[in-house]
Amino acid sequence: MEQKLAEFRARRQAESAAKKDQCVAVQSKTETVTDSADQTDTPADSQQTENTQTSTHSSQSKDRSDWLLDSALGRWLSSRKLVFSNLTLLKVLLWLVLLGLFAELEFGLPFFVISLFYWLYEGLRSPAAREPGELSAYSVFNPDCQPLLGALTAEQLEGEMGYRPLANR
Repeated sequence: MEQKLAEFRARRQAESAAKKDQCVAVQSKTETVTDSADQTDTPADSQQTENTQTSTHSSQSKDRSDWLLDSALGRWLSSRKLVFSNLTLLKVLLWLVLLGLFAELEFGLPFFVISLFYWLYEGLRSPAAREPGELSAYSVFNPDCQPLLGALTAEQLEGEMGYRPLANR
């Protein structure tokens, strides 16, 4: 495992060194192009120099704008392992704004309680309908109140605790 980690670190260091070399080469190239453009003042050369300068500035600004994606946080955020999606984040922000509004109107507590009931309703509702023959986790919703396999029933608990009815003593 440590060997794989060392290989990964070496590859990563080589990639970062290659990127730095490319950036240095591009910068030195633009410097020589600007120096030569200063010496020759032909319009075609100046336009070419401006084009190369704008392309390098755009690539540098692109590199600067991607600094977050290159960081560990950016890689984590860009991965699909997030618990919250953008829609969920927007919903939470909307709820917080509404909570602040209702708190200003002195209706913060009723808004919060109604929100709790709504979250209970949404949380208990299944996103997909149950298939025919599929049992519910709550035995009262199953035909003949049939419990799930492995569920602990009151009769089983009483039997394991040693309770017996008075008539059989």
